[in-house]
Amino acid sequence: MAVPQYPEPPFKPQQQSFPGKTSEMDPRPDHGEQSYKGHNQLAGKKALITGGDSGIGAAVAIAYAREGADVAIAFLESEKDDAEAIGKLIRAAGQKAVLIACDISDDAQAEQLVKRVVHELGGLDVLVNNAAYQRYYQSFDEITIDDWRKTFDTNVHAVFNLTRLCVPHLQDGGSVINTASVNSKKPTPNLLPYSTTKGAVANLTIGLAGLLAEKGIRVNAVLPGPIWTPFIPAGMAAEEVEQFGSQTPFGRPGQPAELASAYVMLAADGASYTSGALLTVSGGAVTL
Repeated sequence: MAVPQYPEPPFKPQQQSFPGKTSEMDPRPDHGEQSYKGHNQLAGKKALITGGDSGIGAAVAIAYAREGADVAIAFLESEKDDAEAIGKLIRAAGQKAVLIACDISDDAQAEQLVKRVVHELGGLDVLVNNAAYQRYYQSFDEITIDDWRKTFDTNVHAVFNLTRLCVPHLQDGGSVINTASVNSKKPTPNLLPYSTTKGAVANLTIGLAGLLAEKGIRVNAVLPGPIWTPFIPAGMAAEEVEQFGSQTPFGRPGQPAELASAYVMLAADGASYTSGALLTVSGGAVTL
């Protein structure tokens, strides 16, 4: 199959309020709606994906369903339309879809999320900690302590808490996959809180891999480079959006669909000896 001719910068200047909507992006991201073909790699598995309504999470949800998994996605209430669109694609693949509005940074909501997912799916095999918060800052003086705490609450504390809540339900062979970022290795100064949290997620991944090995649970992370998602117009300056992805050897940002195979591989039983891995998908961009 030939790789589609994906859009290259410059892009139309555009900005949205966080977390952004897929329908307002120009061009629209490719989540694999038409292109992803499953090969039964996740048959019978049950997965929870946070932030599964758009961007990378949506691409992973579509891929998991077409690989034979039942899928629950957690999303913010404001993203309900995007979530329902992904739910339809999951069901169209012949799999069960559970859609739950949830602020994962709220401990009580997170606890109810896991209880409901386990009940409605009848168990849990894969947790994808994908939801995150990002904001672009022109200068250090713009970063408030409230912003700093909000970023850590969503990107780090919620990841640990959801993992803590899900571990009792994951059997031997279960998988936790975290979305980190190339910013964990090469921080973007104007994304200081976000970049710092992603460094924490990378270290959390490696530490959890060691702690959970005795339970037969694998923990890995995907480190995306520049990917064309609602995060970009919602979390970056307009001039950054216009040239987004141009710095990569491919000369363009990746599409969410181009990340899906990494998450499928890490969830599949064939990756039974893969744990503590930090898998970079960045279009050839060098990270240390």
